[in-house]
Amino acid sequence: MPFCFAIGKECRISPLSVLAKEHRKALLYGPVENPHAWLGLKPAGGGNLAFSALLPGATQVELVDASMDPPASQLVAKQGDEGFFECIVKGERVFRYRLRVVWAEGETEEFSDPYAFGPTLTEEDLEPFNRGEDPLAYRKLGGQPRVMGAIPGFAFSVWAPGAKGVSLLGDFNGWNASRHRMRRIGRTGVWEIFVPGVASGMQYKFRVFANGSFQDKADPFASFCEGPPGNASITYDPGGRDWQDSSWMESRRQLQPATSAFSVYEAHLGSWRNKPDGSPLSYLELIEELPGYLKEMGFSHVEFLPLAEHPLGASWGYQVTGYFAPTSRFGEPRDFMALVDALHAEGIGVIMDWVPAHFPRDDFALSRFDGTPTYEYADPRLGEHQDWDTLVFDYARPEVRSFLMSSAVAWLDRYHVDGLRVDAVASMLYLDYSREEGEWLPNRHGGRENLEAISLLQRTNEEVHRLHPGTVMIAEESTAFPKVTGKVSEGGLGFDFKWNMGWMHDTLEFFGAAPSARSGMAEKLTFACNYQYSEQYVHAFSHDEVVHGKAPMIYKMGAGEGDVSVHAAYLRALYAYMWAWPGKKTLFMGSEFGQTTEWNFEFPLDWELLRHADHAGLSRLVKELNGLYRDHSFLPAGDSAPEKFRWFECGERAPAVFSFFRFGDIPQDTLLATCNFSGERIEKHRLGVPFSGSWRVVLHTQDEDFGGGLKSIPASASSENAPLEQWKDSLVLDLPAASAIFLMPVAE
Repeated sequence: MPFCFAIGKECRISPLSVLAKEHRKALLYGPVENPHAWLGLKPAGGGNLAFSALLPGATQVELVDASMDPPASQLVAKQGDEGFFECIVKGERVFRYRLRVVWAEGETEEFSDPYAFGPTLTEEDLEPFNRGEDPLAYRKLGGQPRVMGAIPGFAFSVWAPGAKGVSLLGDFNGWNASRHRMRRIGRTGVWEIFVPGVASGMQYKFRVFANGSFQDKADPFASFCEGPPGNASITYDPGGRDWQDSSWMESRRQLQPATSAFSVYEAHLGSWRNKPDGSPLSYLELIEELPGYLKEMGFSHVEFLPLAEHPLGASWGYQVTGYFAPTSRFGEPRDFMALVDALHAEGIGVIMDWVPAHFPRDDFALSRFDGTPTYEYADPRLGEHQDWDTLVFDYARPEVRSFLMSSAVAWLDRYHVDGLRVDAVASMLYLDYSREEGEWLPNRHGGRENLEAISLLQRTNEEVHRLHPGTVMIAEESTAFPKVTGKVSEGGLGFDFKWNMGWMHDTLEFFGAAPSARSGMAEKLTFACNYQYSEQYVHAFSHDEVVHGKAPMIYKMGAGEGDVSVHAAYLRALYAYMWAWPGKKTLFMGSEFGQTTEWNFEFPLDWELLRHADHAGLSRLVKELNGLYRDHSFLPAGDSAPEKFRWFECGERAPAVFSFFRFGDIPQDTLLATCNFSGERIEKHRLGVPFSGSWRVVLHTQDEDFGGGLKSIPASASSENAPLEQWKDSLVLDLPAASAIFLMPVAE
């Protein structure tokens, strides 16, 4: 006769059924909204407690009073063959208990009952999320390590407002959907359960019941994900890293991005460099090579193509399924933290591409998450991105706004990332983006602007800057939308920088023409001055420009069938022009040494090219340009100051010769850049200068050290009292073909 520990008397196991038939059916097959009301130990009235459990595969269950010393136990009656165990216990006090279970395989396991715990989230906790105003929602939703009543485990929660029921399944329950039915939290649309004993590193999914069917879904808030084909979420505690970058983080708070050196190396981690077996370097292996390389090359930042989890490598990371999880292709989240820490140790900032404009249709991810359009717009005229056959986020839905805003903040918060480059902003801003007449819906004012997307971008930028001062938000935006980098308080979007796509297209069109044709194309370079200071710009030659038949940078130079040395000479001149031009810089990996094949995400860069003088010289030039830009602070400080820039000539006096000045606050902080983009040498070319005396040559792209044809270059040039245009003095220089020369005045 078992001992009834609730009241200290002997008692028999009750043969009475605790659960109603309809409750049993719901618990077995779903859906059910509040399983906690039926399972676990509950007052039953009449001085009794009722206990019930659903444990498919169990042959025997004991109820263990964990509050007694020593613990006492009571057998629980098995009810049928479906896994139900039930009993009535004498007593009115609900006590702390554990379950001792013998499984069909013979294994005995003792654990705390998930249905003995109250909810880990309340409606009050979720109010900001439901209002669309929670930038820290990632700390609440998803799989969170928790300690409840001194018992460790994971709390799982998921937003599925249209679901009829949600079950948690994973390694810890044999992927049995009836073991852990989740409860709905009021009217929040969130479902929750705490599972004691779950450790970090266990796979799981949510089974979402809707409309008489179900779909197994990955956790939208997961911090770690399995790759394809399984695509499960993985329990993970992303905290606990002993960060070593406190001085970096503190100095970042004081950073003024607009006036600081900002030279970015854009990289795709999977194809930067491979191991001997052909596989890409892991996060930890990259620590040994990437930070040192970037420091040597003088870049201030690295920008990673999206590292959020994505199932299709061919999307380069731009079709995201795990908005809070670094891709497991290269290691665990803590390994990514270590890489960021190592980059900071070498003085390299970290920017990551972030993709809030669209998401893929994969069944396991966000698409129709609760059986209905949940994260996406319901109307395909709003909710389908035609260019990529993906889905558009419903920016009007408050919980979607919290989800996206929280994703942005999580990368900066958890992983110490220093900024985000926001992909495809133009497609977010306009309802008719890439759509024909009749394929889009106007906004409430009859216009084409997506007002909800605009307000989301504004709020996200505000929250990022509030929570993480000194971080940067960069917009990939290709239209004339006003005030992308304007203050939100003044009607702007609040970005720090905008990619200057117009400058990039015009510049590449100029250099793509034959050198003999460039004399009539001056407006391709000069037009940028009409809008140069309307925004805070980054000038980028990105991954998009070296794929899909566009040719690598070195073969965009319009040099016809000339050998690689001719192409390299024009590319050196282009890079010098870019670095001297006002605005921040971004260059895609491989372009710094003249990769000769288009980028292919499946293959590493051709580092063997650095054995050749043209490519090694180009690399040294980029390093030198970064050093000049970094060491002469007046250059980045004047990137957005129109009074600090002045054209001198734009191809009027000599074909395809362009010259301009960059000014600081003192005469010695003056840079004269003169560029001969023609195919002909121009001798004794006269340039007006604002200061008399000696001007030293600080860079010459035809220097032999950079792969050029000049074994020696003049160290300086002296001005003459020969007025030219607005200047009283002038210099005379020889300008080799395909060259750029930088000069600065020598202090008297």
